[in-house]
Parts: sequence; C-alpha cells; structure tokens
Amino acid sequence: MTSRNDGPPKSTGTEANDAMAAQLARLEARVAQLTHEIDRTAARGAVENVFARYQYLHCAFRDEEIITELWVKPGTAGISAQYTNAGVYTTWESVMAYHRNRPAPAGKLLVHYLASPVVEVAADGNTAKGTWIVGGIESGISTPELAAKAPASFFEAGTVDGRSVWTHWIFCRFSIDFLKQDGDWRIWHFRCVEICRAPFGKNWIAFAAQMQTNQSTQRFHNQLAFFGEDGTPVFMPTADGPPKSIAHSYRTDLSAQIEPPLPAPYQTFGETFEY
Repeated sequence: MTSRNDGPPKSTGTEANDAMAAQLARLEARVAQLTHEIDRTAARGAVENVFARYQYLHCAFRDEEIITELWVKPGTAGISAQYTNAGVYTTWESVMAYHRNRPAPAGKLLVHYLASPVVEVAADGNTAKGTWIVGGIESGISTPELAAKAPASFFEAGTVDGRSVWTHWIFCRFSIDFLKQDGDWRIWHFRCVEICRAPFGKNWIAFAAQMQTNQSTQRFHNQLAFFGEDGTPVFMPTADGPPKSIAHSYRTDLSAQIEPPLPAPYQTFGETFEY
C-alpha cells in the first residue's frame, strides 16, 4: 500500500530556531525604535519646560535662577545670544550680563505666554531646536523726570499718582538651541525677534509707522534692556559682534518673514544651522 503525504514537511529544529531568532531580532529592533522615540518625546517635553520656566522666572525678575538653572555652564563653547539687530553676545560673561542685577520695581508687570511651539530633538539626543511665539504685556511706572529720558511715545497720556506709566502689548518670537549637559537640557543659543509692539492706547500699525520715521526712537528701542528701579532706562551692553542675521519688527513697508528659519528634523547639530 502506497503511503500519502498528509501535509507540509515538518520543520527541523534548526529551521525553527532560525525563525525564532529572526522574530526576536525584529522585536528587538522595534523595541529599540520605540525606546528612541520615547526618549525624544521626553526630551521635547523637557525642552519646552526649560523655556516655559525661563519665562516664568524672567517675568518674576528672578534672572539669577535663569543663569544658574537654565543656561549652559561657564566655559561651554559656542554660547550666544541675540536680542535685537544691534548685535550678538558670544561669551558666557557677556550673555549673562543681560540677566545680572535685574531689579524688581514695585508696579512693574510682565506677562509672557507661550504659543505655537516647533521643537526638533536631534536624532543623536544631544541637542534640540525650538521656536515659540510669545505674547503678552509689559508695563511699569516712572517718575516724570526719568520718563523724560525715554521717547514720549512709549508712555500713556496722563499720570497715575503723579507718575508716568508705560503699558505695552508685545509679541515676540524666541528661537533657541538647547544642549544636553550632565543629563539636563540647557539653553545654548538664544535668539529673540520682536514681532510687534504697541502702547496700550495705540495700535501697532500706528506705533510702527511712528517708529519708522523717528531714528532716535528706533535707537532707544534697539538698545533698551529694561526699565529698572523707578523706571530708569537700562541699556544693553555693547555687543561682541554683528548680528547673525537681520529680522525686523512689524513695519508698514515690509511683508511678513520667518527669520531665523523654523527648526527642521536633523541627526546631529553639525548638519543644522545655529540660532
């Protein structure tokens, strides 16, 4: 009687082991991929927290904590900050000079809220790039004598308790490179571009038109760091070099632009641009 083959030939032990090994390799690769994605997602959240914390501390005039907790450590190569088109700061000391000795005058109020984040974490996990729109208000009180040292257009009409007041709507774009140091994300390159500004009692188009035709007001605005005690104007230190690029606040004679560029996915910092 002739025997029949009732099914496919049974796998040998070697074939079964090879199939299991291939499946295990696929699972290990998938786990590695998911772990990498989880790490980058966690890094994105950590980076966003760094910048949010920056704004909370800055608006509370606690800049010494920004220096110690959020910026890269002294001696870190390549540190930079550009706040206006006046120039860039390229040493740890000159960058920190902006944060040093910021007073907390009575009656001064800053409120900055963050929106529209675009954050890219490098594939190697060592750096990250982010850009945000920051809007809010900036305001304070000056004695009439100190207010006279600033352009009259910065202030509201009339006084409060005999003092001059400035109350501004403000929108900026912040673009930052972050560096991971000893397991913590730190600010490495910092760029601030003012999108538009206007006193509370004037719209931003009218204010921009006024700024465009008044060079002394433009110079004052570009060099102003903050209003200090009793509303004293405090100006930016001399920059270390020319600006990395030019980005204009709103003007009636210019179209909108995106400068510096938005972050894009990248593998290592060497293949991307610097904010």
